[in-house]
Order: sequence, then C-alpha cells, then structure tokens
Amino acid sequence: MKYYRLYINTDGTFEMYSKITEVLGVQPTTFSKTKFSHNPYAFWAYCVDFEDEYSFDFINIFLDILEPKFDALEKIGITNKDILFWLIYEYDQQCAMEFHPQEMKRLGELGISLNIDCHEIKSLSID
Repeated sequence: MKYYRLYINTDGTFEMYSKITEVLGVQPTTFSKTKFSHNPYAFWAYCVDFEDEYSFDFINIFLDILEPKFDALEKIGITNKDILFWLIYEYDQQCAMEFHPQEMKRLGELGISLNIDCHEIKSLSID
C-alpha cells in the first residue's frame, strides 16, 4: 500500500483551512475525529492511496495543483515552508523507490520538503 500526502500547515483555524480549500480548488481529505481531535484544522491535507504497485506521479501532480496558486496562498499567509509532501510506503519484502531528477529539482527549487516513511506491512497502522 502506498499513501501519498500533501500537507499544508495552517494557523489552526477553520477560516484558514477554508481559505486554502478555496484557493486550491481541491477538497481536502477528512480524518477521523479521534485521531486528530486536538485540532482538526492544524493542517490541510490532500491524500491519495493505492493498494497495488500503481505508480502515481504524486510530486508532479501535487506541484501542478500548487504552483499556479503560490501567489494566492502567500496572500493568505501560506508559504512554501508550510508545505510538505509525504510518501508512506508499506512493503512486504523490499522497499524500493525511484525519483526522477526533474521532480527533485522542482521540489528543491520551490523549497518544498519531501518525507518518506517505509514500514513493513505487519507494523503499520495509519488510521
């Protein structure tokens, strides 16, 4: 299973969360209240999950959502430092990934961080 995440840190308010949704034109992923009940508006998240080994070009897809909106995000107080891409990868026998240099260049030039977590299938619980 692969979990692709686009996270944007917020000021923790519903107003900021709503503004980000409006600017990006993408519906955020909602999480269970029990997991994030401390503050469900602490971050805005867009999540895509795949059970098989389907290759999802998440870096380019997420950047295509964000890049045309950077000016509008900045006007509401969101900078590239508030943005994080995260890949969570469940594996059974081998954990292998490959990233194209152009994707890494795009992320680096924009100052956006990429986190990668790999877990054996038996040890992961993300709900």
